[in-house]
Amino acid sequence: MHSNEQEEREGQKDEPKSSALIDKIQQLGQTNVPTMAQDTNIHCLTIVGQIEGHMQLPPQNKTTKYEHLIPQIVAIEQNPKIEGLLVILNTVGGDVEAGLAIAEMLASLSKPTVSLVLGGGHSIGVPIAVACNYSFIAETATMTIHPVRLTGLVIGVPQTFEYLDKMQERVVSFVTRHSNVTEEKFKDLMFAKGNLTRDIGTNVVGKEAVEYGLIDASGGVGAALEKLNELIEQKKDSKEEGLVQ
Repeated sequence: MHSNEQEEREGQKDEPKSSALIDKIQQLGQTNVPTMAQDTNIHCLTIVGQIEGHMQLPPQNKTTKYEHLIPQIVAIEQNPKIEGLLVILNTVGGDVEAGLAIAEMLASLSKPTVSLVLGGGHSIGVPIAVACNYSFIAETATMTIHPVRLTGLVIGVPQTFEYLDKMQERVVSFVTRHSNVTEEKFKDLMFAKGNLTRDIGTNVVGKEAVEYGLIDASGGVGAALEKLNELIEQKKDSKEEGLVQ
C-alpha cells in the first residue's frame, strides 16, 4: 500500500509539469519561452497565420495573437541569456495596428535581430519583416504589398478615407525607414493594377524583394543564423572596445 501511495504522489507531481507544457504548446505553439533557461543564446519567434488584433478570429483560423507576442518580446529584452532574436514569418497579414505594434517592438529591441520570410510575409507582415536589423527571404517566398483596407460597416464620410490614408502613411513611413526601398517605389508596388486578379497591389517573389530594397538578402535558416551570430559578435566587440576606452 505504501508503494502505491508513493507512486500516486509522484504521478500527481508530474501532472502539473506535463499540463503546463501542453498549455505552452497550445497557447504559444512552442515548448520554450524566453524566461526559461536555454541551451542556446538565440531565441526563435514565429509569426504565422493571421495576425490577430482586438477582434478574436474563428477557432479554425491559425493566428498569431499580439497579446502573446508582446510579453515574449519584453522577456527577450530582459533575459540576459538571450543575445539574439530570429523572427520567422509565414503570415497572410492581419490587423494593421497589432502588426505595427509588433514591428515597433522588434525595431526598438537593443539585441541583434534577424527576420526570415518563409512561404509568405504578406500585407502587414511586410513591416514586421523589415523591422529587424537584417532581413532574409526564401527564394520561393512571396510578399503581397497592397493598400490598407477596412472590413465590415464603414461610415461613408470624408473623415473615414482621411483616417485610412493616415493609417497607410504610417505603414509606408515605417517600411521606408527600416528598409532600402524608396517611398515612391513602395507606393508604385502598393497601387499597381493588373498584378493581383481581385485587388490592387503587387505580389513580390523572393529575389524581387531584394532587388526592390525591401529585404536585405535571399537565403534560408542557415544564412539567417550565420548573420545573427555575426551581429551578436559585432555587438560583443563594440562593448569590449567601449570598456577599453
